[in-house]
Amino acid sequence: MSTTAAIASNVQDVATASAASGATSWDIDTAHTSTLFRVRHLMVSHVRGQLGAVTGNLQLDEQDASRSRVDVRIDARQLDTRDAKRDEHLRSADFLDVARYPEVAFRSTSVRAARDGGLQVTGDLTVRDVTRPITLEVDPLSAPVSDPWGNVKRGATARASLNRKDFGLVWNVGLETGGVLVGDKVDIEIEVELVRSRA
Repeated sequence: MSTTAAIASNVQDVATASAASGATSWDIDTAHTSTLFRVRHLMVSHVRGQLGAVTGNLQLDEQDASRSRVDVRIDARQLDTRDAKRDEHLRSADFLDVARYPEVAFRSTSVRAARDGGLQVTGDLTVRDVTRPITLEVDPLSAPVSDPWGNVKRGATARASLNRKDFGLVWNVGLETGGVLVGDKVDIEIEVELVRSRA
């Protein structure tokens, strides 16, 4: 059997087994996952950046999405907006206070199937010492594929928006012309690659 045929057969076996058994366990592939964000600056443009390494697990039940579970942790110390001075300020106690709270955490409380084939994942987001509910709109997961090393992978994109003040991130500076230096709304996009758990 050719390598291509073997990979295709492996993917089919995994898909068949997943459908039969219900829930499957997927770990986040940290090397191929990123958490991006954007925030208004001076009321005229957006500053974009990303947080650090993402780790976690998805328990996925494709027959009953409500039985699925998500648990994610993100390293806030590695925040990067491509400006060292700004990054230092965002890591300080004025914002994320990473010296005391090095991680941002998300744990789902409910998962439901969306009409487009994706998922709506509601859960508790913890930033610094504040936990608030948030809902992630998740695009349909890709079909499983095998990489050249025998790992079974899937991918998806998740999006959400939040008000940073809800998490105690209230620092700002007023502008003489009206408005503020930093917007309150934070748009988040997570590009996630999952690898089928071997355990």
